[in-house]
Amino acid sequence: GSTDRDALHAALIRAGLRTAPDDNWADLFSRVMVEKVEPALGQGRATILYGYPVSEAALARPSAEDPRIAERFELYCCGVELANAFGELTDPAEQRRRFVAEMDEKERVYGERYPLDEDFLEALAVMPEASGAALGFDRLVMLATGAARIEDVIWAPVAG
Repeated sequence: GSTDRDALHAALIRAGLRTAPDDNWADLFSRVMVEKVEPALGQGRATILYGYPVSEAALARPSAEDPRIAERFELYCCGVELANAFGELTDPAEQRRRFVAEMDEKERVYGERYPLDEDFLEALAVMPEASGAALGFDRLVMLATGAARIEDVIWAPVAG
């Protein structure tokens, strides 16, 4: 709720982080993660971060123990996220609700919205329970070679 957002906003200000008047809870959470938490993860040993709020895991199913928490984790080494993993949300009604909320936010921020992926939502109705992990090979190469920037190791440079 707004009190959660207000408390997080106050904490960012105390920590000296930049905020904007229209930042929502997700904006503030992301800023703390990127600027304060992620750089400290995986220093000296690989670290798994888990217990993400459901709002920060759009395609992940809620935990059976606590529906506010998503079945999601990320693997970090040297302050770099190497892998993102989660239990797939296979409830089409819940996924539709999340997609609509995302489009509402996109419209609020950018003044536009896109159609929902109806084929994906239809497929969820028959999808068995599943989970998966995505490993960023380019990030792994970056760490292995000591590259300072991911652009130094990607296979096909991005046009600039």
